Amino acid sequence: MQYASKESLYKDARRVLQVVRGWNTQQVPKKAVDFAEKTLGLTLTDWQRDFLASDHPRRLLLCCRQSGKSTMAAVEALHVALTEPNSLVVILAPSEKQAKETFGKVAAFYRRVGEILPAESYRKTGLQLSNGSRIETSAGTEKTTRGFSSVRLLIVDEASRIDDDLYFAIRPMLAVSGGTLVMLSTPFGRRGVFYEEWTEGKGWQKFKVTVDDLPDDWYLPSKAEYLAEERETLPNRIIRQEYYCYFVETDEQVFSEELIASITSDDYEPWNY
Repeated sequence: MQYASKESLYKDARRVLQVVRGWNTQQVPKKAVDFAEKTLGLTLTDWQRDFLASDHPRRLLLCCRQSGKSTMAAVEALHVALTEPNSLVVILAPSEKQAKETFGKVAAFYRRVGEILPAESYRKTGLQLSNGSRIETSAGTEKTTRGFSSVRLLIVDEASRIDDDLYFAIRPMLAVSGGTLVMLSTPFGRRGVFYEEWTEGKGWQKFKVTVDDLPDDWYLPSKAEYLAEERETLPNRIIRQEYYCYFVETDEQVFSEELIASITSDDYEPWNY
């Protein structure tokens, strides 16, 4: 048999390996929680279990640093790609480096399960499986993200740092597919779409995870010792933002939100002249 290209040869070889090695997506649990615990061998916290068990189409994760939010997004991304043929998963972040970091977790989990479904294409920024599913990454610019359509799962990492125009551009990607939108972030000031959706948005399922919600042995050498060292180094404003999920004022803000609120009022009579 002759092949038109090396790529077509590789595809046939992967199909043969799939039969020989007994690759079968039926080995993947239907529930993402079971996939995380039984297949990947992860020990989940309560909030992580609740997040993976949810089928809500709009989810916000307001989480402290190193709480495992990107890991949970990666678990769901891979689970969708393996169990739902021809699905498109897009991982979006403010920078290419951040998007690659989250995808790196997806790739690590894919290797952990022994590449249970062969890859048609395997890159640093994406993965295409033999069942037609794709996982793609994109840096957070409105121009580079418009090309995606019929997205099954859209993950926006570090969502508090994306531009408003980007958020408005990605929403239509889910219109036809009825896909899921997951936005996850630590706070970053009292502005932007993530802050607005968290404080005033409707139709979202919201998960808030502060350092108090994490097990005592989550940080090394211990949570208490780690936070004590951080408090010696970082200003209180950063501690409140990064570990306790407060939306604090930005460095450029001259007057606090509380001060502005205390000297303004919506209860007034318009002055016509």
